[in-house]
Amino acid sequence: MTDVPRHVLLAGATGLTGNFVLRELLADRDVARILAPTRRPLPPSPRLENPVGMLHRLLPQLQPPVDVVICCLGTTIRHAGSREAFRMADFDLPLALGQKARKLGARHYLVISSLGASPASRTFYNQVKGELEQALGKQGWPQLTVVRPSLLLGPRQEFRLMEKIAAPLAWVLTGRWRGIQAEVVARALCQLARTPGGGLRIVESDELRHLGKKPRNLGTPSEAAP
Repeated sequence: MTDVPRHVLLAGATGLTGNFVLRELLADRDVARILAPTRRPLPPSPRLENPVGMLHRLLPQLQPPVDVVICCLGTTIRHAGSREAFRMADFDLPLALGQKARKLGARHYLVISSLGASPASRTFYNQVKGELEQALGKQGWPQLTVVRPSLLLGPRQEFRLMEKIAAPLAWVLTGRWRGIQAEVVARALCQLARTPGGGLRIVESDELRHLGKKPRNLGTPSEAAP
């Protein structure tokens, strides 16, 4: 059983996973509108609305309707430049996105967190992710889906040394600890966006891997592209 999201707000569409999510949404003929604010322009496409600029400045301008919001925002402390900048990107912006999306009518928020996310974590990265999960839970979402992938694998535009070092090991680990391709996570997110339900659902890498292997629903046969 699925619940088709007709109007999707996607944040982080130029990132590793967000770019794959965008491809999935564009291929899904059931999706009528994709609202994807980005810092740099995306290639134009039917059904895609692409406000360009800094997200915190674009949020007040976003217009309804929105059924589902998918948040693929995320960075590293090294790339952000400081803990404060990291927290802005990985906590403040996703939280503000949720507040705006609720006002636009969204009923389902899907967010990429991290394996090991917890407000009590001794790792600053996982602590911030855990605090975000906790804060989103207080926004009153009818449906909140938190995905916790292990190390995301795929072609990044920026170089991340620690991920480069860890990637070979990530392949040999088992269960939820094994590295996962960003494209698989993207397919899982789109599948989860179609899944009816209520309350909080936490999905970790082993389940994401299973969901991401399922065929995409590209609409009815009469609508699907040849």
